[in-house]
Amino acid sequence: MADGTVPPPFEEEDQQKDDDDLFADSREVLDKSKDESSNGQSIAEPTNNVDLNAESELEKDDDIFGGQGSEVALDSEEEVEEKKAVPSAPVAAATAAATAPPAQPIIEAPNLLQAEKPLLNVSQSSTSSSKGSSAAKNSHDEIEVEEEQDEYTIDIRVTDPHKVGDGMSAYIAYKVLTRTTIPAFRKAELMVVRRFSDFLGLHDRLAEKHVHLGIVVPAAPEKSVLGMTKVKMSKEESGSAEFIERRRSALERYLCRTAQHPVLRNDQDFREFLEKDELPRATSTSALSGAGMLRLFHKVGDAMEKITFKMDESDEWFEDKQIQVEALDTQLRKLHTSVETLAMHRKDLSQSTAVFAKSAAMLGNIEEHTGLSRALSQLAETEEKIEQLHKDQADQDFFTMAELIKEYISLIASVKGVFHERVKSYKTWKEAEITLAKKRENKTKLELQHKTDKIQQAQQEITEWAGKVESGQADFNKISDNVRKEVARFEKHRVVDFKNHVIQYLEALMDNQQKLIKYWEAFLPEAKAIV
Repeated sequence: MADGTVPPPFEEEDQQKDDDDLFADSREVLDKSKDESSNGQSIAEPTNNVDLNAESELEKDDDIFGGQGSEVALDSEEEVEEKKAVPSAPVAAATAAATAPPAQPIIEAPNLLQAEKPLLNVSQSSTSSSKGSSAAKNSHDEIEVEEEQDEYTIDIRVTDPHKVGDGMSAYIAYKVLTRTTIPAFRKAELMVVRRFSDFLGLHDRLAEKHVHLGIVVPAAPEKSVLGMTKVKMSKEESGSAEFIERRRSALERYLCRTAQHPVLRNDQDFREFLEKDELPRATSTSALSGAGMLRLFHKVGDAMEKITFKMDESDEWFEDKQIQVEALDTQLRKLHTSVETLAMHRKDLSQSTAVFAKSAAMLGNIEEHTGLSRALSQLAETEEKIEQLHKDQADQDFFTMAELIKEYISLIASVKGVFHERVKSYKTWKEAEITLAKKRENKTKLELQHKTDKIQQAQQEITEWAGKVESGQADFNKISDNVRKEVARFEKHRVVDFKNHVIQYLEALMDNQQKLIKYWEAFLPEAKAIV
């Protein structure tokens, strides 16, 4: 120490310094990373030859947290922008992620492909479902769409019934007023005068053209020989006013029901009925005419055919609908009888109330007590008002409910008619098949007998009947489709009509009951004032 020489360091001190150097390992790691970065070209080149599909499969197998959380992207911001511009290149994106330098900062971003792909799938599925639903529409949906897209309107009113002529040659004429936006009509507002036979002639022409195709033609009002005889023999229309009003209402409902049908309202005969000033005289509508007797024979023949011929129904839908229609017909007939009975009882109640009002008024006139006489007179006035209420309610029972039920009973008969026409079409088709089989057997026999002169004619007959079989099958399929649509349309309108009429009937009933309460509340002070 005295000579100024520095003693050598102790080995323990050097060892302590090495042990206390906490950042030695990190320096070594940095040095290694520098060496690897200097040789990065040689290390990165083999990675370009790596099978990306195999690598992706390994990553899928090793990724135990796949599908959870957001995906970590190792791309730069420029590459992320490129992915936004081209989201449908997953292979290019995977290649860019594999060749990216490891020293890039980690950017946490949502997976753009997964964010956009579900939206694309939703739009595609919605489009395909809409196409599938439109292709799988049943007849009921098709009718709804057809009627919703119908932008034309038609309103028909039958008014001013008046008697024309005298004696047994007299008849009732009606004014038919039409307002429509249908371009097929020559005017927007039309007015013609028609008699009852014209309505029946219109129905016959429409039924002749459309029923055999499976179209439900609404039934025209029935003839009433007794009612018209009273009208013809009576000199005053007041005696038969009720019958005339009922017929006028029935004719108006018939025309409105026909105008609701998209096929019938475009028929030429229907348009001519509404807009032509004069129509040819309908001579075949009389029950005693030749045409009337022919119709009667046809009805008897159809009834016998229904009993003798039984169709082998292969479609359960038609079996179920026919059972439903039969049950509905039975129930509606019972309901119609009950409603008509109710209307008759209300009329009897109205008449009895009128008699009671007259008796109370007469008693009030001879009563000496002033207070009691005034109360009886007020009671008579109240009963007269109640009589009118009962009469109005009886009209509601008849015109709102009874006539609606009767109209649907007639419509059900028309629905049964198209079912029967389908059976007739099926019978024609099967009879043609039987005849074709016989013609083929006949040709085979001729060939075996070597009658070459008749084989050509037999072949022509086979060709003719083969065409009839094909035509019969096409007609049967067509009428089956039409019947499905018509039944669906009938059910839809039936629900709507009954709903509207029941609501109208209940509203009128409640209004009459409120008036009845007010009448009695007004009379109560008079009764209490008797001293």
